[in-house]
Amino acid sequence: MLKSNYPATRRENILDIIHERPVPDPYRWLENATDPEVQQWMTAQDKYARAHLQALPGREQLRARLEELSYIDSASPPVQRNNKLFYWRRNRTQEKSAYCMVETAEATTDIAERVLIDPNRMSENGSVSVHEAFPSRDGSLLAYKRSENNADDATLHIIDVISGQELETIPGAMMASPSWTPDSRGFYYVRLPEDPTVQADQLVGYAEVRFHAIGNDPTSDQLIVGSTNDASVYIEVQISYDGNFLWVTHHRGWGASDIYFCNLESDHSPIATGLDCPIRGFATLISGRDAIYWAYFHCGQIYILSNEAASRYRVFRADPARPERSSWREIVAASDATLQAAQIIGDHLVLSYLRNAHSAIVIHDLDGGKIREVELPGTGTVTELSGTPDDDVAYFAYSSFVEAPEIYRLSVPSGNTSLWRRIDVPADTSDMIVEQVWYPSRDGTEISMFIVRRDDIALDGNNPVLLTGYGGFSIAQTPTFSTRTVLWLEQGGIHAVPNLRGGGEYGEEWHRAGMRNHKQNVFDDFIAAAEYLIDSGYTRAEKLAIVGRSNGGLLVGATMVQRPDLMAAVVCGVPLLDMIRYHRFGRGRMWIPEYGSAENEEEMAVLWAYSPYHRVRNDVLYPALLMLSADSDDRVDPMHARKFTAQLQASVTSVWPALLRVENHAGHGGGDSIRQAIELDADTYAFIAHHLGLR
Repeated sequence: MLKSNYPATRRENILDIIHERPVPDPYRWLENATDPEVQQWMTAQDKYARAHLQALPGREQLRARLEELSYIDSASPPVQRNNKLFYWRRNRTQEKSAYCMVETAEATTDIAERVLIDPNRMSENGSVSVHEAFPSRDGSLLAYKRSENNADDATLHIIDVISGQELETIPGAMMASPSWTPDSRGFYYVRLPEDPTVQADQLVGYAEVRFHAIGNDPTSDQLIVGSTNDASVYIEVQISYDGNFLWVTHHRGWGASDIYFCNLESDHSPIATGLDCPIRGFATLISGRDAIYWAYFHCGQIYILSNEAASRYRVFRADPARPERSSWREIVAASDATLQAAQIIGDHLVLSYLRNAHSAIVIHDLDGGKIREVELPGTGTVTELSGTPDDDVAYFAYSSFVEAPEIYRLSVPSGNTSLWRRIDVPADTSDMIVEQVWYPSRDGTEISMFIVRRDDIALDGNNPVLLTGYGGFSIAQTPTFSTRTVLWLEQGGIHAVPNLRGGGEYGEEWHRAGMRNHKQNVFDDFIAAAEYLIDSGYTRAEKLAIVGRSNGGLLVGATMVQRPDLMAAVVCGVPLLDMIRYHRFGRGRMWIPEYGSAENEEEMAVLWAYSPYHRVRNDVLYPALLMLSADSDDRVDPMHARKFTAQLQASVTSVWPALLRVENHAGHGGGDSIRQAIELDADTYAFIAHHLGLR
């Protein structure tokens, strides 16, 4: 379907001069979502898009199949506290998952299960969301984060597990991940101010570490560590399992971190090391280095996971009485696999690796000696691995592109696993296969890519292919199960997922090769993936669609404007697209270490070279675009989606539609109900299928 008359969009003659470079910005007025004119424009665009999408052939059949695949029983791996298991569970009749508890002695029966938090009952229109839950150490109390419209902004609620009574609420909990004391009488957490005078892009810089004692007025919570006044720094706080040590991490973007700690047995007094520390009452473990560090305190020792001089990470051990870097001892060396996480479970060191972008679990003793590798069901992904230092049992979820999620119970001493719960999906994946291929990018770097397809697909260049990617923030793209992938393969499609630079699949060097001044490498990797799929006979440009969200939305936006000849359709979700002004909105200043900033002249030149909003031209035929936005996205400001859509709609030579679909009651992650997800996916896949000629 060719485009028709879009809703009218006003264009202004705005021209900034930045570092002596003229920067036009004709749709700046669309940045202000509270402006009635902008609200009317969004409503008109959304109405226009939905009318187009609803009329697409096959949409209702896709929606019906998505209902079958989506309304199923599901659960998360449990976390154990005392003699209780806590987990998320949704039955097939519910829109949202509820948070449940069961006594471990009765964990095999659903009858004994108690529902503690049920978002399905919190609002008539489904607008209330619950993000995370944090049971206390003895399992008697539960803190959870509640938000409106699935936004990041949240309020912390504390309830009594036995009675279900709500005890307290704490505002400003967007960054809160409560770390409970061993006696369950309180927790340390990160709090943001409730101050309307603080601009959104500066809010993170005002984050503080506080201690909340149960029963006390939250407004008088003890201040432990003050704010950094730097919105590019993310703060995290944790108390050791034995309650003896407290540590605070300052994450400087996604490439460096500083760690400070104190001995709580010494009344917050600094440890006598002679080291200077910017936080009163704390000692410095590590700071000022261009590397990432994660700390774990156990039995009077500090275990440190770091990529310092080791792109794929290694593990150190240090004595809190001598925390200076020269006294650390390496106990697990770096290898050819990427070490993603280190946990102390059952008095063992449990390490989670990625080998060629799929998971492995290896168990070591506390001196770093390898004991065994855990046997996994196949080439897939392990998520939500959890356990405690004093219990030999851990739980984790496993899935792959063609294997539905399964939840396993792991005996750490033996390495044996047993199935705790299986997620049954009404789909036959026995004829679906996964290939992992390697292809050269523009500069010759070899990139890996997963290709998922039915085994009867002929490589004749006529197959509809959906190419997705991310390439940023050291986030890895690994084999995980998705009902959307099942739906696409059932229609005869192929799904391709490359492991782009900027991600975390192959260590920190891989990440840094796709960040800041090297960001173009990510786009080159993605473009080369499309070229490989075409040259190898999987598809042709008229049969290729690219899809990405958030940083992946930037990826597909940049790819679309750099190589519009490579694809027929683009689905761009909650993206960054105006890279000159991104840092002024939402949580943009947190991402300056990843992207750079137009306030810096050298970085401005890099951003200007690829900023998708500024690269749209009038003399180019662009592919069809479905832009996905959310009305309550407080992470990536929806102004990016609005301005880019307006720019593309004004491109007079493009005959294919550029649609803006706005999800109501939804944040950066979209809506959190099954119904919302089904409607969004039905629109998305009907749009892709139509523009790829799939009937």
